[in-house]
Amino acid sequence: MRRYAHAPMTSLLKQPALPPLSRRNLRWASGWVLMIYVALHLLNHAMGLVSLEAAETTLRWATALWHSWPGTLLLYGAAFIHLVLAFSALWERRTLRMPVPQMLRIGLGLALPLLLASHLAATRGPYTLAGFEATYAQTLRNLWGTGGWWQMFIMVVAWTHGCMGLHFALRQRSSWRHAQPLLLTAAVVLPLIAALGFLSMGREAAAQPIANSQPPSSVSALLKDAVGTGRIGYAAGLSAFLLALAWRARSERLGGRTITLTYPDRTVRVPLGWSVLEASRKHGIAHLSVCGGRARCSTCRIRVSGPIANSPPPGPDEQRTLARVRAGENVRLACQLRPLGDLQVTPVMTARTASLNRLDSEREVAVLFVDLRRWSGLSEKQWPFDLVYVLDHYFALVGDAVHESGGVANQYIGDSVMALFGLEGNLQNACRGAVHAAKLIDERMRAWSAVFEADFGQPLAFGIGIHAGSAAVADVGHRGVRSFTAVGEVVNTASRLQDQTKLSSATLVISDFAARNAGIPESEMPPVQRISVRGRQAPLDVLVLDSPALARLEVDARSR
Repeated sequence: MRRYAHAPMTSLLKQPALPPLSRRNLRWASGWVLMIYVALHLLNHAMGLVSLEAAETTLRWATALWHSWPGTLLLYGAAFIHLVLAFSALWERRTLRMPVPQMLRIGLGLALPLLLASHLAATRGPYTLAGFEATYAQTLRNLWGTGGWWQMFIMVVAWTHGCMGLHFALRQRSSWRHAQPLLLTAAVVLPLIAALGFLSMGREAAAQPIANSQPPSSVSALLKDAVGTGRIGYAAGLSAFLLALAWRARSERLGGRTITLTYPDRTVRVPLGWSVLEASRKHGIAHLSVCGGRARCSTCRIRVSGPIANSPPPGPDEQRTLARVRAGENVRLACQLRPLGDLQVTPVMTARTASLNRLDSEREVAVLFVDLRRWSGLSEKQWPFDLVYVLDHYFALVGDAVHESGGVANQYIGDSVMALFGLEGNLQNACRGAVHAAKLIDERMRAWSAVFEADFGQPLAFGIGIHAGSAAVADVGHRGVRSFTAVGEVVNTASRLQDQTKLSSATLVISDFAARNAGIPESEMPPVQRISVRGRQAPLDVLVLDSPALARLEVDARSR
């Protein structure tokens, strides 16, 4: 059979050397610059636990970086871009309904310019206007007993805002969840030791005779006026912005153009310009959105039908997220789609309102299904207690093979077992583990089959299906009966591939995508077959293997 030509998997997964310029990437990059600045500032304070001299040395290195022209442009450019993008994102919202943690993060960020004005004027202002650069000891002497703890409070606010932003952006990644206890400890300990270092330096500086030099009085007066004017201007601008948001919402509600969105169970009317996710939240429609509407997690995906002109094309951020999950042509992100006219929308991932907080994340996983053959015939001939013994031994055999290969056998349904790989680690390791588990299952099931045939009068037969891709991993169920599982196209397809083993008289049917991610050598791969899979619009390329071919595969799950 002819082998289909495929590009190497490395080329399929290869990303551009530099990420494309988009608002999301600009917000991400500028946020990292500001986060690094705050972290270094807190570390500088923490050096006070060593000595005032150590803190002074660290400060000289820091000022050499941030007072240089490249450092100045990087720092203040990042601050300006981050603030502008924050206001831009708020203006695009048609409702401020959002989870409380998201609202707290935004509130802390909007308050920072007001809080930081006096600090910047006291530290950077004299250097910029008069070339005056105070030492740590002089600054501490001026702040000790008056505004020192207020400055530390400002730094904690900035640090908290940054930590919350990082958590919301990265919480769906398995590596972030795995390191979360350590990261949370660091997030709490760093400002704590910075405060202790500040206290230690203050006491040391207060006990030493230090020349209390000051910038020229004209510069101090100018900076004081600038701080007052800046605060009033920013507060006035922020107030005007919030009033404009309220006025626009009132105008849209009273006399603006509205559109109709038809959900599977209800129809709602919302003002033109609202996103589908905002419409869902406004009308109390349960709609998953792990990332909070920033086009990162894809959990708010919807299927859209209606006039094409009513669906504006996706932007770069939405395109990349949809491509990552290999979404169909009629699938959009509810947080990004702002319909221009009436549409029918169906959430791809639905959940009751009470279940929203139980969604863990969307991950790249490999899914394995294994199923016994001729179980119905065996059930007719054997006593129920014999069947219990068979199932118990079979489940233990499969479960041990999955566990040894780094997976989790999470579903036992009838005579079928579903296993997940990739709950920790990357997709390549997940696929290697799934193939390794299939080899162990085949080897041990064939060894047991000889004994089984002697006891029960028929050999054991089974089939395995493996597919890989993006799935939502969650704790689902009702009341006290709950189970940990994965939901998505990848799960359905893996189950269908297990069914395909019956038609192909094969032991394993694995998608070509999963096989290549598992690193199966080209020389060991059988010809690729293109088959139709129930539930999928497009055909799927698969590999069909019998027991000898599966036994010959060289895949080591320990490489994870």
